[in-house]
Amino acid sequence: MTTAPFDADTGLVCAYLVPTKGPAKPLTWDEIGQVKPDDGLLWVHLDFSKQRASDWIENESGLDYTITEALLAEDSRPRSVQFVEGILTILRGVNNNPGSEAEDMVSIRMWLEKHRIITTRRRRLLSVSDVRQTIEAGSGPRSSGQFVAEIAARLVDRIVEVVNDIDDAQDAAEGRIEGSGETTQRGEFADIRRRTARIRRHLLPQRDALDRLSRMQGPYIDAQDGLDLQEAANNVLHAVEELDLTRERAMVAREEVLNILAHEQNSKMYLLSIVAAVFLPLTFISGLLGMNVGGIPWADSPVGFWGIVGICVVIVVMMLFYFRHKRWF
Repeated sequence: MTTAPFDADTGLVCAYLVPTKGPAKPLTWDEIGQVKPDDGLLWVHLDFSKQRASDWIENESGLDYTITEALLAEDSRPRSVQFVEGILTILRGVNNNPGSEAEDMVSIRMWLEKHRIITTRRRRLLSVSDVRQTIEAGSGPRSSGQFVAEIAARLVDRIVEVVNDIDDAQDAAEGRIEGSGETTQRGEFADIRRRTARIRRHLLPQRDALDRLSRMQGPYIDAQDGLDLQEAANNVLHAVEELDLTRERAMVAREEVLNILAHEQNSKMYLLSIVAAVFLPLTFISGLLGMNVGGIPWADSPVGFWGIVGICVVIVVMMLFYFRHKRWF
């Protein structure tokens, strides 16, 4: 089958006519307008940042102003809304584009009718590319309900992979602390918490959007599609619970790191205190005997220096013995 080309200048990522049986047919801009409802399921996928694509949505798609505004919105929150003409749903997936962070989640906006699907995006989503490949292979969805259920499942699968990666990073960081008390990488717990917060921010509304979408059964979504969407919603909820647990573990691990650092600092300060206590009487003796006045003992004695050194050694030994006896070190 011929792959639908990506028209970078006009924003037509792909368009397919999917019949009830048989292979899907890739479409051009001109062919999109010639498709009739009885011909099969029409899927039009657009990059709305291109002027031609946004003009088509506003002027040629036949959609209400409220729907076109949602499909062209720069920033969007996951949600699902049912209209008389169809269903509007907005979901987010992890960002797998080169040079991007996975937690910087990418939106896909979908308008579902019984015989037509319009999806828009600004940045590429691998989950949509996966569904496109299944359509090209002849094994893809053949109804609007199957389409949104498969998109949702693939989005959630990649979200779960990222959540598992964050959990693995937490396990590795905790292992380094428990194994050797290493604290040189203590900043990674703050990074884990940052990643957790960024991805969790979108998952709770996504779970609500999928749950609501699963209950919009009718001409667009059948019972099986509803069950698939509900399963996706449950998986999102499980991912949120895992993120909450990881965040709590990161906070506990951070406190443990701070305790280790405080203990190390206290040990060093304790050692310095012992050294200072040992040298305090020696400093006093050297200062007393170093005064530039008459009457200093042993000032004229040839063994006076070594006598003072001997006294200092005796004082040090006695103090160390005393400290040891008191179990201060």
